[in-house]
Amino acid sequence: MNFRAQITKRVRRRKLRSGETVEQLRYVLNYRDPRTGEREQRFFERQKDAQAALGKLAAAIETNTFAPNAKTITVAHAVDAWLATREGAVKPVTLQGYRQSCKLIVGPLLVGGGQARQRHAWRGEKPDGATFHPLLGKVKLTDVTTAMIRAWHKLIAEEAGAYSANRAKMFLKGVLAFAEEEYGARAPTMPTIGRTRQKVKKVVLQPEQVAQLIAAAQHDERGVYYAFPFLAGTRPSEQLALHWEDVDFERNLIRIHRMQERDGSLTNVTKTDAGMREVPMSATLRRMLLDWRVRCPRLEGQLVRVFPAPGVMRAWPLPREGGGGPLIYNNFRARFWSPALKRLGLPYVTPHSARHSFISTLQAQGVEVGLVAKLA
Repeated sequence: MNFRAQITKRVRRRKLRSGETVEQLRYVLNYRDPRTGEREQRFFERQKDAQAALGKLAAAIETNTFAPNAKTITVAHAVDAWLATREGAVKPVTLQGYRQSCKLIVGPLLVGGGQARQRHAWRGEKPDGATFHPLLGKVKLTDVTTAMIRAWHKLIAEEAGAYSANRAKMFLKGVLAFAEEEYGARAPTMPTIGRTRQKVKKVVLQPEQVAQLIAAAQHDERGVYYAFPFLAGTRPSEQLALHWEDVDFERNLIRIHRMQERDGSLTNVTKTDAGMREVPMSATLRRMLLDWRVRCPRLEGQLVRVFPAPGVMRAWPLPREGGGGPLIYNNFRARFWSPALKRLGLPYVTPHSARHSFISTLQAQGVEVGLVAKLA
């Protein structure tokens, strides 16, 4: 089959509200669809992405394994295909949250109160005389426009709230980017939509307060429980899932590759693909972990979890009973986190806020932004 294609450059000029004109360079893959004979164009921000798409297209033509024609694919089809790529890449509860947000993309949306919509979404209950808003599900990918996205976002914000609308818009952007790469459907420009509510700023401890906490933790038998997230930048679910086999004292690294659910069960994926990472141990953290390893509760005589449930205290000289198993998140906050902050006279912050403190500390020390993102 005689297939011709070329990659060209195109400079797009946009005028901002400030009056400033900015230029955006894009790489365009030009070819004729061998199925329809129509001229097609696919746009990429990076040249190597355009070259990779050209190679993939040429291979598909040679083996006659074309992806579906973008002009026949609906938004609903693209959403299903994108969600399929997330299976196994994120934990099940996270994927379920993705699916719920994507329902606000595909529709239809029940007209009524939030509780009625929730029952319809989770149980399939449909109130008598219910009416629905059609959303973007049946729209062809090639027919989606910026104005259409703006109107859809406004509707979701009015019916389901600003947070739900912004979250659904985030997923729609990912779906359209996936469809552009997978099917060659050019994604429309996402509209710039101002925040419809003021985001509450997270409360975090100041550097001197973090230093006070870590100093106190080094003299506390179980201080490593509440000092660890400040020194490693982990999420609570990652900390509570950590096993001793993931702590490499020879390489001075901690491997993060699983999460603990609220019920104490383990999931062998992290919140996102980027969550799989290795975090270096500082001298302070290494010393605290080595000291804690000697005293850490065992599970049936074996060291398993780094942050296990301590078990029930029994009369001396009997050891604690039932220790070494999973420590539930609520118990972690009630038994270790909150008492430590109160005892030190520090303001209450969430365990997750320790990640923000960790990131801020690295940035203040001049660590390169890309490395900070990788560690966190």
